[in-house]
Amino acid sequence: MSEALRYILFYKSGDLSLAAEHFPSHKARYTEFMQRGVLLSLGPFSDGSGSIAVFTTREAAEEFASDDPFVLNGVVSTWTIREWRAVTALFFHSRCYTQKLNIT
Repeated sequence: MSEALRYILFYKSGDLSLAAEHFPSHKARYTEFMQRGVLLSLGPFSDGSGSIAVFTTREAAEEFASDDPFVLNGVVSTWTIREWRAVTALFFHSRCYTQKLNIT
């Protein structure tokens, strides 16, 4: 098993007073991407400074952000995408187990 390459979309908050108005269309958009299997997780930071979303491809992250109602209507002020090498618990535990047994 190898590490999974993921793409993290970072949003910086803009005018949060507009969020409630645009949330239904934003939710419809992220639901569509989740159903397609390209959006794995998302959510806001607890301090209100922004949010992140985890995508399987850079293209999906760019597609999402480019037409997200939160971006188009100022709820989000800026966004960036960063590549991330994710190690899952399953991968970690399997590596620990094989090392314990001296298997490489």
